[in-house]
Amino acid sequence: MSRHRDAQRSAVYDAEQLVRTMFDRADERDIRVVQVLGSQLTLPIERKFASVESVQTYVDAVLALDWVAATWPDAGRVITVRARSGSGAAHYEPDTATIAVPLHHGNSAWALRELVVLHELAHHFADEDEQQHGGEFVDRYVTLVGEIIGSEAGFVLRTMMAENGVRIG
Repeated sequence: MSRHRDAQRSAVYDAEQLVRTMFDRADERDIRVVQVLGSQLTLPIERKFASVESVQTYVDAVLALDWVAATWPDAGRVITVRARSGSGAAHYEPDTATIAVPLHHGNSAWALRELVVLHELAHHFADEDEQQHGGEFVDRYVTLVGEIIGSEAGFVLRTMMAENGVRIG
């Protein structure tokens, strides 16, 4: 991957945390209507996964989508999903095309969710010389979220990125 400084990493993670919290609260309260910077919208359901195998099935299905294959040539490269020891962040290993997800943090399987998996897939489609969390990555990630989870989710993610000063594109 890139040797460039990952200048946006912290801001990207902060924006993602805000979005994950919005989805978590919508699930907990069973209230999907939210206001985001004056816009009222209904959050779609975010898929949650029970195991590494279910994440693998999801990743395979996303890679098989015609529009994904037409947009990113690396969609044809097989990705392996594996459990990651500890409770740290999920990550993508470009040398082996592997997504590593921690299974549990306390009583929570926080990484076994669609937003996290799509983040790692956005890394899979990166050019070798681009910044890990640079504008191109963020644009890919927001596109994946908007097209797969739903346009409302894409709007919320794009808005939170912009509010956190993240460059997109």
